[in-house]
Amino acid sequence: MAVRDIIEIPDERLRVKCTPVTDIAAIQTLIDDLLDTMYSTDSGIGLAAPQVGVTQSVMVIDISENRNEPLVFINPEIIDSEGETSYQEGCLSVPEIYADVARFQRVEVKALDREGNEFITDSDDFLAIVMQHEIDHLHGRIFLDHLSTLKRNMLLKKLKKQQRLKQ
Repeated sequence: MAVRDIIEIPDERLRVKCTPVTDIAAIQTLIDDLLDTMYSTDSGIGLAAPQVGVTQSVMVIDISENRNEPLVFINPEIIDSEGETSYQEGCLSVPEIYADVARFQRVEVKALDREGNEFITDSDDFLAIVMQHEIDHLHGRIFLDHLSTLKRNMLLKKLKKQQRLKQ
């Protein structure tokens, strides 16, 4: 178990579509590392494997108040959705940038758990938004991709300025 570096845009590894996991035993350390990395941040409530440079279809989420109820999703896919909502999102790979993103209001997600058992979860609350955000990462997308070109470019310019100031 280790805390890994979180990749930030414009790193192209965030744009790679992940491959499905076929060997559950082989990714147990990755799951632990994803959880350790997510919990090591002040604001992380979800983390997908590409954010630490791994192109496997794995993501973790913990939206509990005490950050002690981790959810593990292996090979997640949205199998049903409806409605529309908007929520201000941020991302550990796009630090200090937030924007309102349109998402499905309700999603049904099929995945494997940490032991490789299939499950389906249906959510129409904050979890639905977080699942969509993390699944996007597994498909090489970030939340900025849901914005207009003008808004996205404005936020990317702001991010570049912040990155220059950190150097």
